[in-house]
Amino acid sequence: MHHKDSYVVFTSKIYILIKTMNLPKPRNINVERYVGGLSNLKNIENPIKLSANESALGASPKAIKVFEEGKNQIFKYPESDSNSLRDEIAKKFNIKSNRIICGAGSDQIFDLICKLFLEPNDEVIVTQYGFIMHRIYASLAGAKVLFAKEKNYTASVSEILKMVSSKTKIVFIANPNNPTGTYLSKSEMLDLREKLSGDILLVVDDAYFEFIIKDDFASGLDLFKNKPNVFITRTFSKIYGLAGLRIGWGYSSKEIIEAMYKIKPPFNVNRIALAASIEALKDNEWTNMAIEHNTLWAKKIFLILEQNKIITNKPTANFFLMNFDKTKINSDKVFEKLADKGLILRKMDQYKIQNSLRLTIGDDQANEHFVESIKSILK
Repeated sequence: MHHKDSYVVFTSKIYILIKTMNLPKPRNINVERYVGGLSNLKNIENPIKLSANESALGASPKAIKVFEEGKNQIFKYPESDSNSLRDEIAKKFNIKSNRIICGAGSDQIFDLICKLFLEPNDEVIVTQYGFIMHRIYASLAGAKVLFAKEKNYTASVSEILKMVSSKTKIVFIANPNNPTGTYLSKSEMLDLREKLSGDILLVVDDAYFEFIIKDDFASGLDLFKNKPNVFITRTFSKIYGLAGLRIGWGYSSKEIIEAMYKIKPPFNVNRIALAASIEALKDNEWTNMAIEHNTLWAKKIFLILEQNKIITNKPTANFFLMNFDKTKINSDKVFEKLADKGLILRKMDQYKIQNSLRLTIGDDQANEHFVESIKSILK
């Protein structure tokens, strides 16, 4: 037998052996995977990332200082239940510490909510273009996810109520919503809670509430902090600029939070995130500066988008959903041309929003570059 022939026989035996081995098999989890905003493309050198709704100004210098000072303590476990941060949150927002739970981003809070409340074949209602992680965690828990139609990319109370059945356990709503940048007024939110059955949990995602300045808007916490059947989530990833540390929190009734602590992993928030979040909360001057920056640029960019026939939402958050139906080139071409200029935006394919891109408001330099670039592309 030739050497080559013996090699073929040998490799065939290995293949047969592997095929017949009794290996552990993971269960088939049929759920979509979240696709984050791109950080790089086409090997662009020093790209300007406007794809992930990250903070334009970054974290508070005071938060960065404690981050740097904490490096010698990373061999120690953090607090198991984030008590020091919960106390600071309670003080700042005039709420009760024992009704707060902290997590590795508000994502983990959504996961815990679904694990606590959902059984297979329960129903969860999300809005047509609602934040995608809500439906992903509901699906992972085995629930059936129902999509309530939106009107002009805005959630509709009447459409949500149409989807309710005896199997409905949770309604998720982000207000303002990502990625559409639209919102429900405080009267609409109150109406929704009033018309939902009391045993349905309403989850209000407050991730972008700091950015919105509208007389008819109120945050989930302001509206519902005394409602036992509402769960409000918040994050340190946006206005506080701590997305890389993965930290968020939730607020609900004492009974719900106590039940959630039974399933919460110990030490789920790292010690550097805890320390940085406390300082970020305290630094009102930095937070106000970030809000003022966003408000100023939101107005400027909105006018530029309108002038260039780009259909978009009125400013509510730190991003715009831009539709190109009225421009001479489509969203894919715009994306490529902006990428050629070093700007990376977010495609809306996963949300099935046609001919659209999402733009994050960046720092002065990034925003000026975007404005000049979009004007030259669409002239």
